[in-house]
Amino acid sequence: MDGFELYELGRKLMELGEDPEKSESAGDSSGRPPTATSVDERLAAAAGIQQPDQIKDLVETLERLAGRLAGTVAPDTFDWYTTDTPPWDTGRPQPAIRELAEAGAFRGRVLEIGCGTGEITLMAAALGRPAVGIDPAQTAIETARGKARDRGLDARFQVGNAFELGKLGEQFDTVLDSGLFHVFSDPERVRYADNLATVMPPGARLFVLCYSDRHPAGPGPRRVTQDEIRATFANGWQVDSIDAATLDNRMYADGIPAWLATITRV
Repeated sequence: MDGFELYELGRKLMELGEDPEKSESAGDSSGRPPTATSVDERLAAAAGIQQPDQIKDLVETLERLAGRLAGTVAPDTFDWYTTDTPPWDTGRPQPAIRELAEAGAFRGRVLEIGCGTGEITLMAAALGRPAVGIDPAQTAIETARGKARDRGLDARFQVGNAFELGKLGEQFDTVLDSGLFHVFSDPERVRYADNLATVMPPGARLFVLCYSDRHPAGPGPRRVTQDEIRATFANGWQVDSIDAATLDNRMYADGIPAWLATITRV
């Protein structure tokens, strides 16, 4: 299915979505009324396919296309923390990142991008590392600063954007991304890698904990494949390892299947 066919299919689906009666009243050339009721079935009907396997393949193809082409929600568009506690804010460092810290993986100056309310950055500071956390959410940064004061930790937090890392004017030996990478579209991933290069000298290491394609398709952030991680960091980087991990989330008792990537700036 080429791009134009996908466009036409999407247009048909939009028409059905905007006018439910149209989907109920429209029949095929024999005059028989359609039986499709779910979104997937309506999508398959618009594409003219009937086999369950074909329907599944079509839905997965469209999800991948949406991830590549559609704009994602910009990290600085709104502040989740002003109205509620986001499901990813568990009040403690992600276990996979804690294990890295316990293994001595945090070297030199540490930067956390998308730090939220600061638990991982504070953990780095508690280990004696000069630690900086940035996040576009003002409320989250204020909360993180309060935690640092209350715990007597010398961690610095500031409002910042993952696409403007050069404004920090600093270099870091360890950079942490816990639950951010999977929100980016393909073009944004390229911009992100370019920005990381401005704050990471050769030899610096990046740790990325993100949604995995082992997590079933559905609502939420993009499911990331290992190949996508390698493609994003193909030039100027060395992907040392990508391991299966788990992202803790208050909406999932058993956590979310994730990848933990270790990447070195070369």
